[in-house]
Amino acid sequence: MSLRPGISFLADCPALLAMEIIASKWSMVTLFALTEGPLRHGELVELSGGISRKVLTQTLRRLQANGLVERHAYAEAPPRVEYCLTELGRTLEEPIRMLTAWARENGEAVVTFREAAEAAGITEVDQAASVKASPADGSPNRF
Repeated sequence: MSLRPGISFLADCPALLAMEIIASKWSMVTLFALTEGPLRHGELVELSGGISRKVLTQTLRRLQANGLVERHAYAEAPPRVEYCLTELGRTLEEPIRMLTAWARENGEAVVTFREAAEAAGITEVDQAASVKASPADGSPNRF
């Protein structure tokens, strides 16, 4: 793949496809949570630290449609449903861990640059993506 000037990403570029799939904040959180094994919907809500049940359901459906997550419904009373990574989903474990390590190492620097840019009026900072906020329970970020 060449990144020479004048060469642009095409709409069907595999890198853009990958970014589209995992670019959602909640997709990354959900995939990361499932690296430890199957989880129920309520467990995923708890682990994610702020996702609504509706958004989690949408995220899980999108990940299922992309072949990254499987839904297992058990014929029990009361009904039990678990989600787990597919073989394809497991191929994202290492890239997610690498991005997580990068975020841990560089998160404070990014926040510093964002704050400086915001103070200078250079750009709008997406507050929803800010890493300044810690989980409500005071536990360390899971990333």
